[in-house]
Amino acid sequence: MSLVDRIAVARGDIPASLVLRNARLVNVLSGEIDTTDIVVYGDTIVAVGEGYSAETEIDLGGRYVCPGFIDAHVHIESSLCTPPEFSRVVLAHGVTTVVTDPHEIANVLGLEGIRFMLERAKHGPINMYVMASSCVPATHMETSGARLEAEDLEPLLRSDWVLGLAEMMNYPGVIYGDEGVLDKLEMYRTKVLDGHAPSVAGKQLQAYIASGIGSDHECTTVEEAHEKLRLGLTIFIREGTTTRNLKPLLPLVTPMNHTRLCFCTDDRQPDSLLNEGSIDFMVRTAISEGIDPMLAIRMGTINTANYFRLYRHGAIAPGRVADMVVFSDLHNLQPEMVFRAGVLSAQNGEVLREKPAQRKIDLRDSMNVRIDESDFRIPADAAGHIHVIEAYGDQVVTGHVMMDAKVENGEAVSDTERDLVKMVVLERHRASGKVGKGFITGFGLKRGALAGTVAHDHHNLVIIGVDDASIRNAAKAVRTMGGGLVAIDEHGQVMARLPLPVAGLMSEEPLADVKRQYDALIAAAQVVFVGSISQEFFVSPQSSHPPKRNKNQTGGRNSSAQAEHAHGLCLPTQITARLARHVSTEDVCRTPKGRELSFHLTRQSAAVIQVPYSTRRLTQDRLNKAKGLRPSRCRPVH
Repeated sequence: MSLVDRIAVARGDIPASLVLRNARLVNVLSGEIDTTDIVVYGDTIVAVGEGYSAETEIDLGGRYVCPGFIDAHVHIESSLCTPPEFSRVVLAHGVTTVVTDPHEIANVLGLEGIRFMLERAKHGPINMYVMASSCVPATHMETSGARLEAEDLEPLLRSDWVLGLAEMMNYPGVIYGDEGVLDKLEMYRTKVLDGHAPSVAGKQLQAYIASGIGSDHECTTVEEAHEKLRLGLTIFIREGTTTRNLKPLLPLVTPMNHTRLCFCTDDRQPDSLLNEGSIDFMVRTAISEGIDPMLAIRMGTINTANYFRLYRHGAIAPGRVADMVVFSDLHNLQPEMVFRAGVLSAQNGEVLREKPAQRKIDLRDSMNVRIDESDFRIPADAAGHIHVIEAYGDQVVTGHVMMDAKVENGEAVSDTERDLVKMVVLERHRASGKVGKGFITGFGLKRGALAGTVAHDHHNLVIIGVDDASIRNAAKAVRTMGGGLVAIDEHGQVMARLPLPVAGLMSEEPLADVKRQYDALIAAAQVVFVGSISQEFFVSPQSSHPPKRNKNQTGGRNSSAQAEHAHGLCLPTQITARLARHVSTEDVCRTPKGRELSFHLTRQSAAVIQVPYSTRRLTQDRLNKAKGLRPSRCRPVH
């Protein structure tokens, strides 16, 4: 299917591969909706108009056709599935292209993880473009499995599927000129530079944008988004599983500015993907909230294509890739037919394309834990008081309280009568044997233990249990299945499990099967809890990376004002990244949701004092303190 033939088809000299007749074309280029024919040759649209013949003709009977949807920013790992299974689900929802940041697997396996994601995307049903992960590890306080400097990311520049540098979470590093951060920005200066600047404003925002960064997906208020939009950033409006920013930001959208707005999902779990959808859900929601359908569809198609310089995508016009969505109701857009590269690939929610054979990829073991040698005991001090992490239901914000320890044989132990249970973090990447220990309240655990390896952003093994035996049994159960999530009872019996053997983050099973296992895990966990557990309990950060984590370099993924993610087992890990270091010190840093945490940690106990503040009101003294905590060249803790 040469260029010569393509032009000949457009002239009408030879038949096309496919013609969609009587289509109501949603023309995102002109803003019009016209009834016409869409002519396809191979994977390319060659004409829009009447008078063409084709090998295959489909009469749409006046149904609408819009471009395939494009997700501007997504962490596929949050689906708990690898790219092939994730792709099949979103394809059925009309998503034909995604731009992903493999940040999670990169924090476990480094470049090996990024290459795995690229390899698994080959011959898949959708276009999967990658942004090179910019902050591995996410913070110098975390013990992650890899370190990626600018020189490590250089080989990715040569891949046509790598569009640029992923969300630069280390915004203090950008603002204050951290050498390692600037090296990455300079290396990728001719590519797309994505941003991550929660609540950054004023001169700090000016400095961040002056670096060449072009986007931000962390806005939670119209005021924040408007300031960033005014200064030149493209705003990705986000709607994840718990990062629900779409409706609060829709008042931002106007006919004058909407071309600088795109839709992204960031982090969506199996339940949300299967029951709500992806970008199609955002388009439907925006329209139902009063946004003009043309504007809503543009934000899910052409705007994103233009930002990422994917000029053959995002519109239905001659020379564009034939990625198209057919639907009947402009005000309740439900994909009925999805064409990917000119081939009918999904219909009425069912994927028609067969799964290609996948070659085996051997990844290094990510479960390097020394469980038998680990000591989970916490000696009680003379005063009998302990610092306790306080969880707040489904919120990702945590607090600090002082409680009297329950002491047995000189050790501080769990006290389920007062909802006080032990929490342990086991370093799993380097077999260092490091163990972080502390206590948490507000969890409701009555017996047994819960454990998991999905712990943004370091993804170490986190266990919450009522006694050391249960904690050890849960850790062994997770190690046996190569990573994942598990609930065990007080007898050490596994009640439910979800194996995630790919880096302890993902399964290669169909997403529907993963959802069933996850639902069973939640149901089993209810048995050992008082009260109820949300769907986001185990893996939600992020699950949007409590709110989505502030993935800046000084502490994690997201920093919006609202609670975005019930982080589940991940919730306490954001403040226990430091536990695994076995330090005795006091520090101030910014972690989840742009909050200030004052730490005092020892081998036996952890204190976490969380004082909310707005970055807009930081004094110069606080900024200097934050600057002092910035990592040198993103180096991990050893």
